[in-house]
Amino acid sequence: MPPRIDRYAFGTITIDGTTYRSDVVVLPDRVVSDWWRHESHALAVEDLSDILAEPPDVLVVGTGASGLMRVSGSTLAALEARGVEVVVEPTEKAVRTYNRLAGERQAAACLHLTC
Repeated sequence: MPPRIDRYAFGTITIDGTTYRSDVVVLPDRVVSDWWRHESHALAVEDLSDILAEPPDVLVVGTGASGLMRVSGSTLAALEARGVEVVVEPTEKAVRTYNRLAGERQAAACLHLTC
């Protein structure tokens, strides 16, 4: 069963009963905590090694409470070239989208918890 996000609030997220206070990657079989990007408010292909090791059907990107994290066109193109559908939304909405999709498809999420 894929991880389920129980709750999100600015700076904190609870997944399967465990609370995290730093950005996370949610994979179909586990959570990678303390996820960090080369540039804090930009998502690059290099930041997605755990996801690209076994590409999911869909990746949900949570861009923060205010949506400040950006996903470059080259990152989107690289994911789509690997057959990964990408959904980019502010984190609160991304959490709902991930929970819905994880029950239907092989889904992953990378979630920025602040900004």
